[in-house]
Parts: sequence; structure tokens; C-alpha cells
Amino acid sequence: MKTTSFEINKAGGKSLRLIAVACGLAFAAPAFAAGASLEGWAIMPANTFAEGPTTGQFASGAGGNPLPLLNKQSVQGFSAVLNGPVAGSYLFMPDNGFGTKGNSADALLRMYAVTPDFKTSSGGTGSVKAANYNSGAAMAGFNAGSYINLADPDKKIGFAIQADYTHYYNNAANPLVDASIRSGRLLTGADFDVESVRKDKNGNLWFGDEFGPFLVKADASGKVLRGEVGLPGVMSPQNPYLNGGTPNLNGSNGFEGMAINRAGDKLFTLLEGTVAGDDANRKTLRINEFSIDTESYTGQQWKYKLDAAGTNIGDMTALNDHEFLVIERNGVTATSASGTPFKKIFRIDINKVDAAGYVDKSEAVDLMNIADPDDLNGDGKTSFTFPFVTIESVLVLDENTLLVANDNNYPGVGGRDLGSDNTEFLKIHLTSAVPEPSTYALLLAGLGGIGFFVAGRRKRD
Repeated sequence: MKTTSFEINKAGGKSLRLIAVACGLAFAAPAFAAGASLEGWAIMPANTFAEGPTTGQFASGAGGNPLPLLNKQSVQGFSAVLNGPVAGSYLFMPDNGFGTKGNSADALLRMYAVTPDFKTSSGGTGSVKAANYNSGAAMAGFNAGSYINLADPDKKIGFAIQADYTHYYNNAANPLVDASIRSGRLLTGADFDVESVRKDKNGNLWFGDEFGPFLVKADASGKVLRGEVGLPGVMSPQNPYLNGGTPNLNGSNGFEGMAINRAGDKLFTLLEGTVAGDDANRKTLRINEFSIDTESYTGQQWKYKLDAAGTNIGDMTALNDHEFLVIERNGVTATSASGTPFKKIFRIDINKVDAAGYVDKSEAVDLMNIADPDDLNGDGKTSFTFPFVTIESVLVLDENTLLVANDNNYPGVGGRDLGSDNTEFLKIHLTSAVPEPSTYALLLAGLGGIGFFVAGRRKRD
């Protein structure tokens, strides 16, 4: 994961606060305020496509958008985000395509670079454009250079993938596996359902999968470096190594959330569902620590408890080595016949555990109640709601700003209306500051007993 550099303003209050910490004075991390406001908004239409082989041959269309998509891929289903190569650019990772192993064999696993032109109180179009994956430069469309493909050319994956077959799903009644998938050994949504990604200290990418659940290591270009790493003692029904055994995790309930510490050597994986036996009410989710250095689980484990109204988590990102943000939601939307949409971001602390073993948790942002005094999305209201089924990307931009985006489940419908859902990108302003992940690295570096001073301006990697 690329983190935001935190440089101290010579004349600002932050300088005084950080120098005080460096001299050994106590420091309390600022708390989130109960309220938040919409600082920026942008939208990517549901029908946004990239070059690639035909996809959607095994899925159903919706919202007036028929499938398959001939000679193109859908740029949708965003389930994780990293900072891009330049300020204002972001790297978004779609999930497996159309939701299941059985309908996504022709959906390529990729990461796309985008540059939202956020609509703000002072201007902006609210549009989203493709960007060059390595430079961040604007591009006319999502063509070669704007994305990376996940691929296994060195055959690191331990089970057969779609690229190994002549026909999709190894069924002669199905179409031939696209030649580009076979020649490049490209990974598809029938191989993994990637829901989270982080960049480690060595510049490698780690993908969290729901089907195993597995971790998959790749280099910066998306080439698999190590095959799937399972979570000891946990298997879903889609795990290819189940071999007729009994799964103890519901399908597609694997690593929906995953964070990395500031040193880039520890991952924290968060399951979306409850492991059988952990909680009869299915409200308990496991957090496990994984070492980048040993490429194995450390044995450290914590318990996360869903809110009474929550049914699933959507993402997890680090504030520091022990505090994280977690998106939590239910499946109710603005068009649901019954129920109330529940979409919130919580702040948790694994250093604070209650008597039952659950990590400390407090509400950070209610995504169904965001102040929008400038009506940035043009719905005629000064209160913004984010009622989509799945909201799966959150990124700390600076100490007062979060980036949040939804997974639109293309061509799924029903978030705001009965058409296929668009992808919306939000910049949410926090009334009270939250420290950026890299802030803590600088704070701790100064605890040796001497003051320090770093001049410059804030920048993002």
C-alpha cells in the first residue's frame, strides 16, 4: 500500500504538536466527530468498459444492460483502493466480476488507474477518467497502460485455473477460453474472488480472496510470485482443496477486508463472515495477523463484532499499527421494499479488547447521513446518503479526508434506482482530524528524546 507522506508545516500547529511528542510528551490521537460532510463527489457511469476479451457469457444482464459484453471488460465492481502514482490518481481493484465462480470465468482480475475530477463547492465536473497506471497521466479510455492484469505465467497457483482449460469451466459445451487468457495465463473471477489488496514494504501486492479464503502474492505488474496461502483451519465451500470435506465458512465470506501496518511487514485480514462455532448469531468476524517476512500467519488473532444492524463488512484500512477503519453495512438499499439501509464506517483498536475478547469499536461516519450543504450530487438535498448494497473501498487521503467508493455489482440494480448502479466516489471531510497512517511513523521516530523538524508541504505518493 502506498501511504501518504506527512510533512510538517514550519508555522503550523501540527509542528508544535509533533515536536512535543518527540520530546516525550503525551499525545492522544484525535477522535472522530459524530458528523461528516461531503467535500467532493464524482460518478463513473455503470456502462464504463475497457479493452479485453468478451465477458459476461455466463451471467445475466440487468437494468437494460444485456450481457455478454463483446470484446470488452466492465470497469466496475471496485472492491479495494490504493493511492495512485501521482496526487489525485487512485488504483482501484474490481472483484471477481459477476459475483460467483460459476458466472465469472471470462472476467479478468485487474487493477485500474483512475483520476476523479471531484465536484466541489468551488467547481469540478464530477466525472472520472482513466489514467496511466504507472505515471498517472490522463488517458482517453481504459486501454492498455491504464490497468494491470493478474496473471500466473510461472504456474505458482496450486490448482487448475481457467487458463489451463480449452473450454471455460473445462466443459466442452462452453465456448473456448479466450486465447489471451490462455497465452498469458491471466487470472479470472472463476479462479479467485479478490476483495482486498495491499502493497508491502518490498513493493509487492497481496490480494485477499473470498473463495479460499486465500492470500495471493504478486509483483507490482500483477504477476503471481507465490501461490495461494490459506487461512489455517478455515475453508469456504468454494475452496478447491475442500475435497468433499465440510466447510466452516459460508461461501464468499473470506478476506473482504485487509489492512497493512506502517512498516509494510504485517497484514491484518478480516473475514466477511463468521467461522462455524465462533458465534451462533453470526456476528463475530476474525482478524488474523500475517507476516510479510515469513509469509505465514503469526498466530495473533482478534474478534470483531458486527453492529446489531450490520450483516457484512466492506473494507478495512489502517490508521496506525493498532487502529483501523472498517466499513460495515447491510443489504438494504434506497429501493428495497422493507428495512433501513445501514452503511457506516467504524474505528477499531486491537490494543483495546473487552471481557468477551472483542476489539474496541466506535462509529466514525454514518454514510447514510452526510452533510451536503452544496448539494454536490445534484439531488436537491443538503443531506447525502450512500444507500448501495456494497461499499467496499475506503482510503485515508489526509487527516481530515476519506475517499469512499461503492462496488456497483455490474450490471446490478437497486442502489438509488432500478437502473444499473453507477460507481460514485466520495471525498468525506471529517470535522475532527484523524492521524494519517504515516503520521504515526514520524511520531514514533521522534520518541528517542530529541526534537525534530521537517519542513515542506503535504504530498501523496
